[in-house]
Amino acid sequence: MNKLLAALIATVFSAAVFAQATPATAAASAPAAKSEAKAEKSTKKVAKKSSKKSKKAAAEEKKAS
Repeated sequence: MNKLLAALIATVFSAAVFAQATPATAAASAPAAKSEAKAEKSTKKVAKKSSKKSKKAAAEEKKAS
């Protein structure tokens, strides 16, 4: 009976620890996804600016020819 009681108590403690640890891990991944989205957005902005500059340079070169 003591072994059964000890096993049940150990199960309750391990379940409580697992339940507390799971949301912390999920919450940590949310900011990572958010920062990835920001990085992607800034990369798109840089690419857009550089394409504008290259188009402008090409137009000026065409005018000079």
